[in-house]
Amino acid sequence: QVQLVESGGGLVQAGGSLRLSCAASGRAFSTYAMGWYRQAPGKQREFVARITSGGSTNYTDTAKGRFTISRDNAKNTMYLQMNSLKPEDTAVYFCEADRLGDYVYWGQGTQVTVSS
Repeated sequence: QVQLVESGGGLVQAGGSLRLSCAASGRAFSTYAMGWYRQAPGKQREFVARITSGGSTNYTDTAKGRFTISRDNAKNTMYLQMNSLKPEDTAVYFCEADRLGDYVYWGQGTQVTVSS
């Protein structure tokens, strides 16, 4: 069982930065791939970025060059550094954890609002 808690969301002006955190409880955090997703009002949840247990990363095109995903296995925490934020980045951001043969775990989400 893995429990995920996001933090770090808030209100920021366009062009600003935020760093989201996802703290995980439970065992074997380092064996899970982790991801960030977001859901804007009236839209489906969409993929933002992912980091594997080995540290490989991939991003959606809208996040490349602006967002950086990372993890600190010693702290059981994953991060999303978001720079050059745009109003269209406004959404609830969710973290996710998965590994082969296990459930997919989700956090409750943290709101990010970017004002123009």
